Amino acid sequence: MGIAENLIRLHKEIPSDVKIIAVSKTMPVSSILEAYDTGHRDFGENKVQEMADKQRQLPGDISWHMIGHLQTNKVKQIIPFVHLIHSVDSLKLLSVINSEAAKAGRSVNCLLQIFIASEETKFGLTREEAKLLLSSEEYRSFRNVCITGLMGMATYTENKDRIRR
Repeated sequence: MGIAENLIRLHKEIPSDVKIIAVSKTMPVSSILEAYDTGHRDFGENKVQEMADKQRQLPGDISWHMIGHLQTNKVKQIIPFVHLIHSVDSLKLLSVINSEAAKAGRSVNCLLQIFIASEETKFGLTREEAKLLLSSEEYRSFRNVCITGLMGMATYTENKDRIRR
C-alpha cells in the first residue's frame, strides 16, 4: 500500500478531531506531493535545512511541524513558515524563537519537550525545569510564542514495563 492509500485509510479511520502529522523526513518531494494530493496538509521534519528546502518547493498551504531537536542558531531559517515547533527544550531556545518571531511579525506555536526517556541521546526539560520556565518573568514577557502543549520521546524499546514508566 502506498503513501496516498495509507493516508486516505487513516483519515477515514480516525476521529475528525485527531490531526495526523505525516513525518516526511528523508522523503522526496514527489512522495510529499502524493500525500498532499490526497488532501493531507501537515508534515513533520526533523532537520531545519531539509524542511526549508522542501518548504520552498511545495505548496504554500502546507503546515510544517519541526519535530526534531532545534538548535538556536537555526531558528531564524524556519520562523517565517513553521506551524508548530514540537521540541522546545530550554528557556534559551524559547527566547530565541520569541525574538525571531517578533522580527517576522508573527507568533509561533510551540510544545515543551519533556525528558521522559532514560537515554542520553534524548532532549527535554524535567518536570521541575518546565515549571520554572513557565513561572519565569522572562517567559511571561514573551509575546511571540504560544505554548500549546507538551511532547515527550519515550525510550526506544520493546520492553512494555519500561515504556509505561
